[in-house]
Amino acid sequence: MKLAFSTLGVPGLPLREVLSLATAHGYHGVELRAHPEEPVHPGLGPAERAETAALFRSAGVEVLGVAGYVRVAAPGEDAPVLAELRDLLRLAHDLGAPFVRVLPGADPDLPREESDAIAARRLGTAAEDASALGVRILLETHDSHPTGADVIRVLGPVGHRQVGALWDVMHTWLGGEQPSDTYAALAPHLGYVQVKDILSVEDTSPLPLGAGVLPLTECIDVLSRQGWDGWLCWEYEKRWHEGAAPLPELLGAGREHLARLLGEAA
Repeated sequence: MKLAFSTLGVPGLPLREVLSLATAHGYHGVELRAHPEEPVHPGLGPAERAETAALFRSAGVEVLGVAGYVRVAAPGEDAPVLAELRDLLRLAHDLGAPFVRVLPGADPDLPREESDAIAARRLGTAAEDASALGVRILLETHDSHPTGADVIRVLGPVGHRQVGALWDVMHTWLGGEQPSDTYAALAPHLGYVQVKDILSVEDTSPLPLGAGVLPLTECIDVLSRQGWDGWLCWEYEKRWHEGAAPLPELLGAGREHLARLLGEAA
């Protein structure tokens, strides 16, 4: 498996510094948070996109994915959601990223079946754009759809190879789902896995990998037993928790922890 980290952990950090961290600590890739407050977002012009892609190539680091905030199950008209998603797909294509992350974001007051149908319809429509651009859309286990069982309700009806799943290990754990069950649900659709650690259900502030309660060992054991060889991406939520320790000083030990778990699972 290859290792990456998300720029959510280093809010606003210039890309050259992000890449220096990746190379210094042995990470193969970076997940780019796509937001106007970050160096990379859909508002970048062609020259800036080309420069960004060139920086990554020069550093020998891959752009794992573009993490957007499109909420595909949210109520409302399809057109604005699809326009935002297509902007992210074009950005990922221009940067050479294989994946775009989207969120569910369903309204809890709507029937589950209605929200699932909204998400499946939009993802099915966007799948053709994704296919033309060579980018895969990944629906994250998150918010209204925290488990693999929730996400597969959407992906099943879509049935398109360019629409898959992103397994966030915190949300499936909070949803009460065992790692083996998450993998069984998502295996045919799994794009990559976001790892992290937290103190408890009540306190989800980010911790160094291995310092909290999330079942990272079990998750990696399941993936290894099944011969899965994709990406593990450390999503350290520093942006939402200003009091958390700075990610740069944790990256080395985090990579070593993941390498140890991978070695033990081999």
